[in-house]
Amino acid sequence: MLKFGVVVLGVTDRPRAEEFWCAALGYRVRDDGFAGWARVLEPPGGSGTVIALQLSETLPEDYPRLHLDLHVADGAEQEAEADRLVSLGATRVDWDRFPDDPDFIVLADTEGNRFCIVDLGHEHRLPLQDS
Repeated sequence: MLKFGVVVLGVTDRPRAEEFWCAALGYRVRDDGFAGWARVLEPPGGSGTVIALQLSETLPEDYPRLHLDLHVADGAEQEAEADRLVSLGATRVDWDRFPDDPDFIVLADTEGNRFCIVDLGHEHRLPLQDS
């Protein structure tokens, strides 16, 4: 049975990306990589989504088909986290595809990879449907 293993981010400056994501998420660099093809970042306590930073020569996409969503409890936390991540080197993206009353903020990491901070307490979110 397949299971989700790792999120791989393409980067051009691996030390800069390591510093950003470790500070952003409280991760640490793991000593053993994946046979040298990537640097591995693991979450506190070793449980959760692992991030691998792989050197890449391609530019990040302006409208990526895949991105990370980082969750927060409310709008105040969302703004505080966005400000904190910008202080660590992220940039706010002037996103031209926001819906009316968005529950997310679009940022780019130090390498230009897009990600969102999603307010899970946003009052206009659609409730999860029972199947």
